[in-house]
This record gives sequence, C-alpha cells and structure tokens, in this order.
Amino acid sequence: MNLDTQQPVVETVGALETAALLRELTAGLIAVTDFDEALAALVRITRDAVTGVTWSGFTVLRAGEPSGGAASDPRLADLDDPRRGPDSPAMDAIRRREMVLSENLGRETRWPDWRLRAVDLGVHGVISAPLDVDDHVLGAINLYADAPDRLGTQHQLTAMLLAEHAGLLLAAVRDRAHRLAVAGEWDAALLHDGVVGQAVGVIMTQRGCPAEEALDVLRTAASSLDIPLREVAERLVRTVARPRES
Repeated sequence: MNLDTQQPVVETVGALETAALLRELTAGLIAVTDFDEALAALVRITRDAVTGVTWSGFTVLRAGEPSGGAASDPRLADLDDPRRGPDSPAMDAIRRREMVLSENLGRETRWPDWRLRAVDLGVHGVISAPLDVDDHVLGAINLYADAPDRLGTQHQLTAMLLAEHAGLLLAAVRDRAHRLAVAGEWDAALLHDGVVGQAVGVIMTQRGCPAEEALDVLRTAASSLDIPLREVAERLVRTVARPRES
C-alpha cells in the first residue's frame, strides 16, 4: 500500500471504530438508572473498544465538587480520583474545559506527583477530556496507554466524540435516577394514604405479594379502566367491606 492511500484507510478504520464505540455505549447505558453503574460500564466499554487504549477511567464531580472516580482496572483507581489532589490531567481538563494530552509521561513535566504514581503503575500516555452538559461539568474521561507515543490524533478525536456522547448519556442516567427517586417518594406517600393504603393491604392479603407489587396492580387497574387510582382503591375497599348475603 502506498503512502497516498494508507492514511485515508487508517482514518476510515478509526472512524468505524469510534462509531462502533458510540453505538455500544448507547446500548450499554440506555436503560441504566444508577450513575455509578453507568460509569463502570462507560470505562469498561471504552477500554475494550478503543485500539491502543490499555485502561480507561473517569474522574467524577458531583455538584461541582471532586467526588471520586471509576476505573477499568482497580489498580489505577487513585489516578482518576480527584480527592487525591487537584494536580492531574483530568483536573486540568476540567478546569480548562478542554482536552489534555501527554503522549509520553517519561518526558512530561506537569503533574509531578500524579505522573510518578502513573508511571509506577505502568501508565506512559494519557488523554483526559472533560464531560459537560448544559454548562455543568460532570467530570472527565481518561484514556491510558501502557507504552509511550501510542495515543495520537485519532485517539484525540475519539476522546472528543466520546466525551460529547457520554456526557449526554450520563445526564440521561442522572435524570432517570432522579425521576425514580421522586417516584419512590410518591409511592411511599401513596402507601400511607388512607384508602389507597387500605386497598393495597387488601391486594397483599389476597395475592400474598409485597406492597410495591400491590400498588402496581392498582395502577394497572386504573390504567385499564381509565379512572383515577384513588377511585379504583375506593371501589375495592367498598367491595371488600360490603356485607356478604347469607
């Protein structure tokens, strides 16, 4: 293959690899409701899908404050954790709101303490890209190589697209988790409501099921009959309370 055709082929392969990564991320996170579970899936999929990347990690901010990290290899977890100190590629990327690259940590002069720990763990190259949604920074995705000069231009492009796509997916995970928490509080309130609580108790007795399942039965009946949940509960309680004919 001559030099004129080799580079376009390499770029095409890189683009296909990135597209496959984004599809796999979407499939892996589309239904997840736990933020930490989503981070674990993100770093695992990234590590496995990107050629030249040996490990992947995520540096987490919650409410704008350093909160922890996720790592594809537990040995490297401290490298992603912002609580170990503010001087790291990830924190630089977060502060500057732009990608940070070090192709060879052996020649690097930035982040001296972090760099020594990284090299001791076998890390010789890093890319950190910030993730933000609606001007709120969620953290940074970190790509690590076990050899110098392995992370290049294609990896920077992949990191940029990955950060943008993962930011949207993680924001959706966070929103789903919030909605579930609100729904759980609403369910708890319903279970303590007089007539709804009584109806739930009736169904639990009849079916031998837990309260949450009994509440779902009421919801299904309300949806099927197209009437309010409370009205379904009142009908059930009246029916049970009605004296039987002898």
